[in-house]
Amino acid sequence: MLSLVTGATGFIGSHVARLLEQRGEKIRLLVRAGSRQDNIARLDPSLTEIICGDLKDSKSLIEAARGCDRLYHVAADYRLWARDPQELYKSNVDGTRSLLQAALDAGVERVVYTSTVGALGIPKDGTPGNEDTPVSLDNMIGNYKRSKYLAEIEAASFVEKGLSVVIVNPSTPVGEMDIKPTPTGQIILDFLNRRLPAFVDTGLNLVDVRDVAQGIILAGDNGKPGRRYILGNQNLSMQQMMQMLDEITGLSAPKIRLPYAAAWLAVGIENLVVDKILHIEPAHPFEGVQMAKYKMFFDASRAVQELGLPQSSVSEALSRAVEWFKTNGYVYR
Repeated sequence: MLSLVTGATGFIGSHVARLLEQRGEKIRLLVRAGSRQDNIARLDPSLTEIICGDLKDSKSLIEAARGCDRLYHVAADYRLWARDPQELYKSNVDGTRSLLQAALDAGVERVVYTSTVGALGIPKDGTPGNEDTPVSLDNMIGNYKRSKYLAEIEAASFVEKGLSVVIVNPSTPVGEMDIKPTPTGQIILDFLNRRLPAFVDTGLNLVDVRDVAQGIILAGDNGKPGRRYILGNQNLSMQQMMQMLDEITGLSAPKIRLPYAAAWLAVGIENLVVDKILHIEPAHPFEGVQMAKYKMFFDASRAVQELGLPQSSVSEALSRAVEWFKTNGYVYR
C-alpha cells in the first residue's frame, strides 16, 4: 500500500508519517519548498518518497496523488493572523478541493481529511460539543476557522462524487515535535519561559498528539465515509492546564485570573499598534482572545467507540512536550 501524507513536516502530520512507517507501509510525503524537514529527517528512506509541492499548486497535487491507495490530508495553513487572509482560503479551501479532485481522478481508495474542532459547534449550555452539535459559518471566529469550516464542506461534497472521505476533527494536541509551535505549544513555551503572568478563564480539550495520529490512521481503516470523528480526550480549564504544568515542571502556575474584558482590551490595543501601525505580526493575535471567550469542550466518545481512539494520559503528553521544547532549544530560562 502507498499512502500520501500532506503536512508531514508539521506537528500532527509527522506523527502520522511515523506510525505509517512503523506499520511497514510505503509513504509519499508532499512537502513545500523551503519547509523545515527536521520532523521527517529520520524516516526510513526505503519506505519514504518526498515530492515537492504545495496545496496552491494543482499540478503538484496531481503528481502526488498518482498511484496512491490512501490519502491522509493533514496539511493546513494554521495561523490566527495573516497579512493577507485570502492565503488561508487558497490553501485550506481551494487547496483541499484541488487535492481531493486529484485523489478522485487518481482512483485513491480512501481519504482521511483532517479538520479541527474549531469547525464544530459549541453548546450554549456549557456541555461538551459533539460531531452533530449545530453550527454555521456565522459561528466561526476568524479566518482560520472559517476556512476550515468551508474546507469541510468541500470534503463532504466529494463523498457524493464517489470518493471515500472520512473527516476527523482533532481537538488540542500536545506532545513532542511541535516544531512551529502551535498556539497551544506557544502557551506551554510561555509558561516555561515565565512569560505567562496571568491566565484567561477559558477551556480546552487536550489530547496526546500520538493518539491523534493513531486516530487519523484508524479513521482510514475503520471510519465511515462522510462521517466526522472528534479526536480528543480531556476537557480542562486553562487553570487546570497551568496546574498540570506546575506539577510537571516545578514552576509556579500563574495565580492571576485575567477577566475576559481586560484581556480583550489589552490584546486589542497590542494588535492595533503592532499590526495596524507597525505592520508586523502581533505576538498575541486578536482572534486568539476572541476564541478564549468560549470553553472548547468536546466529547470524543464516537471516535473511541467506532474507531478505537486511544485515550492516553494528557499529563504524560504535556511532560513530553516540555522535555522536547527544552531539548530542542525553545526554552531559555
